[in-house]
Amino acid sequence: MTTHPTSPAKADAKRAVDAAFGDLVALSNALHADPEVAWQEHRSSAAVADALQKLGFAVTRDYLGFDTAFLATFGSGPVRIGIMAEYDALPGLGHACGHNIIAASAVGAAAGLAAVADRAGLTIEVYGTPAEEGGGGKIELLDRGAFQNLDLAMMVHPSPVNIAEARPFAVSHSHVRYTGKAAHAGAYPERGINANDAFIVAQVALGLLRQQLPAGVRVHGVMTNGGEAPNAIPEVTEGRWYVRAESLAQLVEIEARVLACFEAGALATGCTLEFTPESQPYAEFTTAEGALAHFKRNATELGRDFTPSEGDSAMNRASTDMGNVSRIAPSIHPYLSIGSLPASNHQKAFADACVGALAESAIYDGSVAMAWTAIDVALEVPAR
Repeated sequence: MTTHPTSPAKADAKRAVDAAFGDLVALSNALHADPEVAWQEHRSSAAVADALQKLGFAVTRDYLGFDTAFLATFGSGPVRIGIMAEYDALPGLGHACGHNIIAASAVGAAAGLAAVADRAGLTIEVYGTPAEEGGGGKIELLDRGAFQNLDLAMMVHPSPVNIAEARPFAVSHSHVRYTGKAAHAGAYPERGINANDAFIVAQVALGLLRQQLPAGVRVHGVMTNGGEAPNAIPEVTEGRWYVRAESLAQLVEIEARVLACFEAGALATGCTLEFTPESQPYAEFTTAEGALAHFKRNATELGRDFTPSEGDSAMNRASTDMGNVSRIAPSIHPYLSIGSLPASNHQKAFADACVGALAESAIYDGSVAMAWTAIDVALEVPAR
């Protein structure tokens, strides 16, 4: 946690992060110990908002009508910096994607920038963004006017290794439901319409479809309801399926082919199919190259090594609703290692690694590097 800041403003920002660091770790640990899933992050969003209010930020809770979103602002400078705080957990896995670290780093960067906002000509806006894990919270906020006219939107994400540039897939999230007709499986099977068979037909079709899909496409999902009893023909089966592609345009093409596989299940069995989006599609990510160069240099000065790691650097392909933000605001979404290997995101062992010394180092480095990057960007924005 040592560095050689190149400006008085950066030195002051770092000192502010140092002063807040104990509270940042406590916040991260508290979020980790009390995981809440998408759209249910009531305690988590309140804890992050409270931490920012303690730092002197003006906090708007229930932001834009979402009761687990908030906006916290500080300063009145012409350069507007948006920092994203995520805090939703994964069902059954807790903070196995490290959103506790993301939230604490957002507060840390805000603490650093609040110390220099007037001098650096900054307005800092910290957005509490719910439901990143499949709910598309940022997209819903976008639709209601959030993130407009930012000079930079940014966040950091924990990962097994350091990766500077985000290259997420576009993704759609869908709920699948087949409805058939129940019957006694032994006595009257001919009177049933088997919704489980419909799902099996669809999954076989999807498995065959994958042979002809482009290399940058992913299709995956789970059955969440496969029936109730082995002696009753399943009347209803349900599942959740994701389609990932290199762009929103490609996603539209692939989704049509995936839907045809599910329709095949309905056609073959006589079931009815409901194929319902769970959120709006996540877009691919567009990186603000200049801002990313600043972040990479600043994080390197803090001791981070972004040398490519063969075979372990795939996390930057994970989808995020931050991609939609990047369509309207210059954005960066770098990944910082928490030394979790061989564990990676969305594994229980990764959740375990999201607390402790290496996780705390990611909080600190992310906080300082984002603050320094905002200061660098402010120097480059033309006078208004």
